Amino acid sequence: MDLSPVKLIPACKDYIWGGTRLKTEFGLGKNLEKVAESWELSAHKDGESVVSGGQFNGLPFTEYIEKNSGCIGKNAEKFKFFPILIKLIDAADNLSVQVHPSDEYALKNEGEYGKTEMWYVADCEKDAFLYYGFSKEVTKDEFKRRIEDNTLLEILNKVKIKKGDVFFIESGTIHAIGKGSFICEVQQNSNKTYRVYDYDRRDKNGNPRELHIDKALDVTTLAPAKEYRTDSPNILAKCKYFTAEKFDCNGTEYIELGNDCFRSVIVLSGNATLAVGDKELDIKKGDSIFIPAQNGKAKVDGICEAIIAYV
Repeated sequence: MDLSPVKLIPACKDYIWGGTRLKTEFGLGKNLEKVAESWELSAHKDGESVVSGGQFNGLPFTEYIEKNSGCIGKNAEKFKFFPILIKLIDAADNLSVQVHPSDEYALKNEGEYGKTEMWYVADCEKDAFLYYGFSKEVTKDEFKRRIEDNTLLEILNKVKIKKGDVFFIESGTIHAIGKGSFICEVQQNSNKTYRVYDYDRRDKNGNPRELHIDKALDVTTLAPAKEYRTDSPNILAKCKYFTAEKFDCNGTEYIELGNDCFRSVIVLSGNATLAVGDKELDIKKGDSIFIPAQNGKAKVDGICEAIIAYV
């Protein structure tokens, strides 16, 4: 197994609500008019990351994993599919109000994992907000009626946000990112979303975007979202699917590695070098680095902030 860290080229998505920050500030998706999401660490069939540089240059991430046996570590190998997907999200407009299914429901009905996720607010406009769960307990009948009569937003928990805020969204939690938000999302490796409200928007062909009301009624938790806290200010979220940490460097810092799992490093700002053994990479804002499972430390020199994720 090659233990060298590798950079990944993300898969970029031009959804209708996206903006241009990922192009202009992060240098991603330059061939697209708008970039809503960059899938920074992805082994999903709907958009894989690609290795950049080194002996595995140009390989889709799943092929890199196959050829570099053991690189994901025993914790990740317990899952049927590669366990996590990490995105940067630039919401120039409101995202649809949506919900994600549990593993049990998704594997039975969709053939892939459900989706529990975490949002880290990397930046946002002054009046940015999001919807996070219901504002009260509701019945399935009320939920259905409010979808039908377009009053759903009246019973959602609307939260004003600021840079550094963290939200843990368990599967079944109704939610939506509001316009003016720039988010780093760590999630299960799934692309299954059930939309219930979409502001009557049309796709590029002029057709209403598809809603998934019956499935949403099956899976939505009809209550306010649970308050979520971790024991450490650096641990943003920790669950059976992933752990996400905030990493800040102003000089020299170290990232703890382990042979139990890989480490994913998503650089949100700054410039630095990252060294593992005798392999050194220059890293900058927008870079995604995959470090194979191994004991030891990665040395970071420079000024940067990043999100580190592992299982």
